[in-house]
Amino acid sequence: MVDQGKSQQADAAFNIRPVRPSDNPAVARIIRQVMTEYDAVGCGFSINDPEVDSIYEAYPHPRWAFFVVEKQKRVLGCGGMGPLQGGEAGVCELRKMYFMPELRGAGIGKQLLGIILDAARGAGYSLCYLETLENMSHARKLYSKYGFEPIRHALGNTGHSSCNCFMTLKL
Repeated sequence: MVDQGKSQQADAAFNIRPVRPSDNPAVARIIRQVMTEYDAVGCGFSINDPEVDSIYEAYPHPRWAFFVVEKQKRVLGCGGMGPLQGGEAGVCELRKMYFMPELRGAGIGKQLLGIILDAARGAGYSLCYLETLENMSHARKLYSKYGFEPIRHALGNTGHSSCNCFMTLKL
């Protein structure tokens, strides 16, 4: 399990650390801005999840983890994992991994993804599942490079019926 009290350096300019209660507004802003950028605002998208405004409170269980990426004390990215709702016991879901434009292409996504997957392994998960969109090509490319493989259908019951790309990674 990742020590929730420790921060991890993404590089000299960025810091990846566990989410804090004070991060809730920044994380909600990131989720809403990125989802809007990709036209993912209607019914069936994670932008409408109740946890968007209270991420810290939504990830309290030891088998859950959520992290933020900050630069000069500004939260610019986020992502986490937790048990797949309606899924098998050993399956977690990669959740709400979003970055503001200034973080994209700097290798921070790979570092955050590694931290999240280490937390998932530490929590005893054997498979990580994610849902995304075909038009989020940079994200899908990152997931593929990390070993995620596409599957034909959704798993579990996430409520994200508008997602059209599903992937898994054996942990």
